[in-house]
Amino acid sequence: MEAVAVIVALMFAVFVALGVIAVVRSVRAVKRGVDRTVTQARRTVEDTRLKAKQYVQPGAPGEVAELRLSLRTSMRATQEALRAAAPDDPSLSEALALFKRLSTHGQEIDADLKRLEAEPDKARVAGSLPELRERVERVTHSADSLRWAAQDRARQFADDDLALLGEQIRMEAGALRHWTTEEEPHAAPTGAGAGARTPGAGSTGGGAEGPEAATTAGAEPERPAITARDAWRQPGYSWQKTRRPESTT
Repeated sequence: MEAVAVIVALMFAVFVALGVIAVVRSVRAVKRGVDRTVTQARRTVEDTRLKAKQYVQPGAPGEVAELRLSLRTSMRATQEALRAAAPDDPSLSEALALFKRLSTHGQEIDADLKRLEAEPDKARVAGSLPELRERVERVTHSADSLRWAAQDRARQFADDDLALLGEQIRMEAGALRHWTTEEEPHAAPTGAGAGARTPGAGSTGGGAEGPEAATTAGAEPERPAITARDAWRQPGYSWQKTRRPESTT
């Protein structure tokens, strides 16, 4: 009885441990989902605010908002493009590493623009804009170059695969039409030589050309190019209904 009690206690402890692990994993998954949702919501709110400020506030404040929006849009698009293509193309690992370093500079520029956005001195804002504009253009150009290269690489792979697939399909279609490449049987020779008789054939007279001559001189029966199989003997496919022979009930 003590052994049974120990086994039951161990099983209970195992079940409790498994339940705790499942609950912890579920909580972590929910937390990650909530964090992603909150981050995306904040990003959407910030982009909407920058777009509104870009059109509502003219001059330096509107230009700062435009620079921030351009930087954030370019960096986000490149990040999504690289992350989407990386699982299928291990060669993009170096591009991801370079983009990570580029993201550090982008975040620094975005922080400078955000501080400049809250700067009350308009003269200082106008004086800092040329240098920040140049830095934004350099970062966005680099990000766009990475994104376009990854997209061109994926498109080239797709074109190569499509071309290879088309060639394989062409070869398979030719193999399925094998009867078109088979040599047709030659016709029996005609002319004077075909109508000549062998020596001694004239002594037998017309009676010799009876059934025996008809069977020997007759043309070979024509063979069909493709011999069709019984439909009920063909292997079926998932989208076809099974046909039974007429003899079955």
